[in-house]
Amino acid sequence: MATRTRERVGPGLSRSDLGMRWHRMQRRYAPYIFISPFFILFAIFGVFPTLFSIYLSFQQWNPIQGLGAMEFVGFENYTWLFGDPWFWKSMWNTLWLAVVSGLPQHLIAIPLAFALVMGVGRLRHLLTAAYFLPFITSTVAVAIVFQTILGTQFGILNQAVGVLADWPLTAWIFSGMRESLPIDWLGRAEYIKPSISILVIWKYFGFNVVLYTAGLSTIPREYYQAAAVDGANLLQRYWFITLPLLRPMIFFAVTLTIIGNLQMFDEPFVLTNLAGNRTGGPDEAGLTVAMYLYRTGFEWVDMGTAAAMSWVLFLVIGVATFLHFRFLGRRSLERREG
Repeated sequence: MATRTRERVGPGLSRSDLGMRWHRMQRRYAPYIFISPFFILFAIFGVFPTLFSIYLSFQQWNPIQGLGAMEFVGFENYTWLFGDPWFWKSMWNTLWLAVVSGLPQHLIAIPLAFALVMGVGRLRHLLTAAYFLPFITSTVAVAIVFQTILGTQFGILNQAVGVLADWPLTAWIFSGMRESLPIDWLGRAEYIKPSISILVIWKYFGFNVVLYTAGLSTIPREYYQAAAVDGANLLQRYWFITLPLLRPMIFFAVTLTIIGNLQMFDEPFVLTNLAGNRTGGPDEAGLTVAMYLYRTGFEWVDMGTAAAMSWVLFLVIGVATFLHFRFLGRRSLERREG
């Protein structure tokens, strides 16, 4: 009877041994190979730009002159930034817009979502989609429409203010603006931030409506039914059931608003540029930190200062988010988890 000998392919190794080793290596390293494209791309497009921007914030660099033009300046970019009046003005504008355009979004969206979930029925999804529509509309198109609305001579807003100033029920609010009509909303510094805020509120409150309707759908209807049996009216059910149980979603939505509004760029940039001003309108009233950063980096080609500005803005966003979590978010999340 002939016996089959193991084929040797090297000193001390047979072909079956090599196959076994290859199989083991595949089992050990194949998962890492399959997930490596994500980490490679993340390292190239995420980690490297972040680390490079930190390095860049300590350099003076004009990218047009090439990498050899980099010059280490230490903290000079940061010290110059903290003494720059335009930077502080843009920071004030950013904080003003973040609060004034952010708070109303949630004050409108929460009761509106409650009304959609509790009272509209079949039209709920259609109306939610309608409110969400501005969020997915191009900012440029929205800014063009709002420039028409805010127009001095034929703008709808001026016409509406005139009507409200003459209407007995609202005259006590708007009569003081009667003498100022027609108002140049985008041409006078005191009206630019309110104009931008109106646009931002209109564009983003629908997004928050979607978030809050999703959050409300997770609250068991039995709570409302039990409260109704106990005699609670609609306002009491909203105040004592909806708001407490919706707090985790409120925390999430407000966090997104804080981060988004402190990086506000598109709306003030397009709206004030359409009005013919590249510095945020008269007296830089609509100039945000993100706009100033863009101009510093890509128009004035001062990448070092722009990088330093981006890290200062990052710290402001981090502090604002931490304070929000510390005073408003943690307790609601712990209560929900408990």
